[in-house]
Amino acid sequence: MELLSDAIEAYLRQLTDAQQASTHTVRAYRRELGEFSERLGPTTSIGGLEHDTFRGFVADKAHTGLQPASLARLVACLRSFGRWLATTERLGANPAALLRAPRVSRKLPHYLETGEIEALLLAPAGTGQRETRDRALLEVLYSTGMRVGELVGSDDQHYDLIGGVVRVRGKGRKERLSPLGLPAVRALEDYRLVRDAAHGRTPAVVRNAESRGTFLSLRGTRLADRDVRRILQHWLQIAGLSSKTHPHTLRHSFATHLLQAGADIRAVQELLGHASLNTTQIYTHLTIDALREVYRLAHPRA
Repeated sequence: MELLSDAIEAYLRQLTDAQQASTHTVRAYRRELGEFSERLGPTTSIGGLEHDTFRGFVADKAHTGLQPASLARLVACLRSFGRWLATTERLGANPAALLRAPRVSRKLPHYLETGEIEALLLAPAGTGQRETRDRALLEVLYSTGMRVGELVGSDDQHYDLIGGVVRVRGKGRKERLSPLGLPAVRALEDYRLVRDAAHGRTPAVVRNAESRGTFLSLRGTRLADRDVRRILQHWLQIAGLSSKTHPHTLRHSFATHLLQAGADIRAVQELLGHASLNTTQIYTHLTIDALREVYRLAHPRA
């Protein structure tokens, strides 16, 4: 019978190659399944896996004070692994099928008001490489609602500045088209001119894969997620805004402002690249104050 550790490696390869799961998901699942394997021992075979085996592991993790959201992700990981064992006929049934995840209370996401967004976008004043890059970076994040990983993974050929649209590769490598506002287009045009002059880039194919990205460090290498967080914190301080704001806050602000202005929630779902409308619906709670004000002004019995 196949060893549990070998089955886990095969499952993770399938998760990466066939299901095209995100790097974040694969890393998290590798960590959680690695702990599961260590708990059972290196000689454990998949033939010994039963429902109680999985349930006991989840119970032990719960007793360590693991947060409900982390516990829910662990259950999802084990269910997925068990389903794969059954689908590939390594086992006759999914031993993790009956695991139950805890209810996770969904926190309302923090977002910036339109005036705060304006202050942030105006903060990177100047014509240098850093200022033009950061201005374009912030404009694109707010204009498109991109995730940070989608932004740093983007290349010049993904942007149609004439048509005002960008092709975004999201979770699971699913692609979507997102409109680019005129300020974002102009900021990108300015940044490209400064960037290409600084790094000697030409329209020809760039040999170094690291320098093919749209948003580069001052040394000419593709920015990473942590670089974007650092850049945002710098301009938040300059603009006098809360340091609790993070790059995903611009995505939250994008969605909230669209809904506040009357955008259809399904259109916002498409723009965000959400697979489920349930994920998008959390933003409707954020607009209740605006709706209450409309009700107060318009309803005769308000």
